Amino acid sequence: MNEPSPSGNNGRNARGQFTIGNHASQGNPLARRIGQLRSALVEAVTVEDMVAIARKLVEQARGGDVLAMRLLLERTIGKPVELDVIERLEALEAQLSEETA
Repeated sequence: MNEPSPSGNNGRNARGQFTIGNHASQGNPLARRIGQLRSALVEAVTVEDMVAIARKLVEQARGGDVLAMRLLLERTIGKPVELDVIERLEALEAQLSEETA
């Protein structure tokens, strides 16, 4: 990893942190607004709403809606990629142990 530049002309200090006056040091200008919108959404949705939405999603998945099936499975048992990564890691570990034995 490269060390941060000690020069003051790149908007960072010697530790790589943004310096005062650097336009990026202020962070995301919309973050506060997004937080307010998310809070409003959480306040507006009830447990009953979530149950109704989940039931509708299950109904659509049972009806053959592939997108609903995918969303339902990903939100309940996880994305298939996660299992694939674990299987590949186990295969690599087995291969490594065979090579070192």
